[in-house]
Amino acid sequence: MLTDADKVELERSIDEIWEIALDMGYDPYPTHFEVVPVHVIYELGSYSLPARFSHWTFGRDYHRQKTSYEYGMSKIYEIVFNTDPCQAFLMDSNSMLSHKLIIAHVIGHCHFFKHNDYFRQTDRQMVEKVRLHRDRISDYEQEFGWREVEDFLDAVMCIEEHFDTAPMLMRPEVAAQRDRNKKPGVSKGSDYEDIWSLVDKPAEAKKEGRRFPVEPEKDLMLFLARYGRELEEWQRDIISMVREEMMYFLPQIKTKIMNEGFASLAHERILERYLMKSEDIWEFRRLHSGVLSPSPHRGSTNPYYVGFQILKDIERRWDGTMDVGDEPETDWLGTVKKRPIGDGWKKIFEVCEEEADPSFLRKYLTEPLVKRLDMYTYKRVEEAGEERWVVDSTDWQEVRDTMVDNMTNFGVPVIKVMDGDYGRRGELYLKHFHDGKDIDTDYTGKTLKAVYKLWGRPVHLETLVDNVPTRLSFDGEQNSEEPA
Repeated sequence: MLTDADKVELERSIDEIWEIALDMGYDPYPTHFEVVPVHVIYELGSYSLPARFSHWTFGRDYHRQKTSYEYGMSKIYEIVFNTDPCQAFLMDSNSMLSHKLIIAHVIGHCHFFKHNDYFRQTDRQMVEKVRLHRDRISDYEQEFGWREVEDFLDAVMCIEEHFDTAPMLMRPEVAAQRDRNKKPGVSKGSDYEDIWSLVDKPAEAKKEGRRFPVEPEKDLMLFLARYGRELEEWQRDIISMVREEMMYFLPQIKTKIMNEGFASLAHERILERYLMKSEDIWEFRRLHSGVLSPSPHRGSTNPYYVGFQILKDIERRWDGTMDVGDEPETDWLGTVKKRPIGDGWKKIFEVCEEEADPSFLRKYLTEPLVKRLDMYTYKRVEEAGEERWVVDSTDWQEVRDTMVDNMTNFGVPVIKVMDGDYGRRGELYLKHFHDGKDIDTDYTGKTLKAVYKLWGRPVHLETLVDNVPTRLSFDGEQNSEEPA
């Protein structure tokens, strides 16, 4: 617990660290800091947003995370929400120096939230919206029974990651509508442009056959909410609410490595200017090294570490310090560009405004970096009846491309609706756009049961199993598998 003196010191530190950050070029949203107990930190971490609707999976995540913390296996350093103003939470059991590190780290996140292009469409009032979502779902539980609502939420959350990640203006139906609204001979901004909005829209071209949807639909959640034959209005509302919340999380999923790397670099540079006492500097470096451990768990990459190291390498190269193996900067045509000297810090901010993780890794994870960070791909093999992990490749391009490939569609299989009236029986036909990685057929079978609950008719999924075209189905009673 914080004493009165601790509270005074913490408030002073927030003001002083904030001023240093502004002087260094950071421009975060106004940020509200709150000191809370350990259990609140882990509740916020498991729910991902405060005041969100209740579901047993959040309780499961809370139990896992808090147990891991209590056994010293992991720790949530900070919780900060992408809102305006930002909301940040500090754990009351942390040391004062930990608080200072986290404050500087949060400033980095809040700058990133404000300036990165992928966050520009974010609903900054989502915390207030999820409270409304929670209240509506609670009302549905009162009206239809908590078990009915919980079972339906179970089905929806099985497919919560299957929505279209493209910006709304790039969606096919929006682009088509925009094209239909264009009038020949009338330019954008014309004095007569508003008149055309009063004219009846031209008739659409006749659709070929009875294909539904006309084009493959990637947004499975949106398709089910719109066209689910058996759904009641409250069920459509729940699907829409869950989808809206997932859309809020999308930029954070797309920029995890960059965001954590940028925040880690922020807390290092800010505290290098702020801390004066040798014992504070030593303690800071100890905490800093813990945050940036190369790989805390086998089979995982520490986004703090990878993002931090890439950004420091960008700074070095754009400051003019070149090493053997460094690649020149080129434009989109491959023409070598002259790199300004002393622009490292400026380049870091530019990169973090324009990129997401896939393009960030593709452009800036270089051969020397891969070798210095000792990165490699691995695979599981069976030898003498035992399974074990072995190094698969140390080729730097393969390592980089594997990381980028795993981020395609943020690691979720690309599933599209091909036919909403398959066999003229109202059945749902989905297709997995195979990218070289087979899906887990057992898990898929359970997911098809959830989709059946939402669609109300048999559901089919076309995929490849060991390179063989296969159709997985659920008809309401049992799963089946047959050649496609």
